[in-house]
Amino acid sequence: MKYPRLLSSGNNNRVIALTETEVAKLFVDDTRSDIGSEAEKMKYANAVNGLVCQFIRLDYIEELQAEALVMERIYGSDYRSYEVEKRDLWLDVFEDELKQLHAAGFVHRDLKRPSNISGEAFDNILLTTQGLRLIDVGISAIRSQVGDQLFEKYEAVELKELALFRAYFLNR
Repeated sequence: MKYPRLLSSGNNNRVIALTETEVAKLFVDDTRSDIGSEAEKMKYANAVNGLVCQFIRLDYIEELQAEALVMERIYGSDYRSYEVEKRDLWLDVFEDELKQLHAAGFVHRDLKRPSNISGEAFDNILLTTQGLRLIDVGISAIRSQVGDQLFEKYEAVELKELALFRAYFLNR
């Protein structure tokens, strides 16, 4: 099926533009992901800080026969047009906000894409006018839901990915 105003296609979902300020992640058929769980994780992260894109509402788009996770539309820019000194400052804020999320019991789990999934290595991190932001909380985890042992494992992996992102972001 062709989707109007398509912005991106992931393994399970498509994201379309609804307006200049909203996008919808579409859940069509059996996507193997849970729209309610994703919405709750996004709301959880939003309550901590502004690093993760803002949840707006759950909806149903009749003409597409799709459930929709509606969130803020983020306009990314190419960080390579900015000086490394500015990028370093943005990274410091990003790292602080990511660690705030960890301390609050939220881990994103998708800073770096697995090598067998198409797309750029750090597709879920966008540079915006407000600094670096995270999108797509589909595989994120909340400590109270997964327990300490899994959470700490996920957090350790994410901190390694953060170090890889630092090198990537500053050296391109």
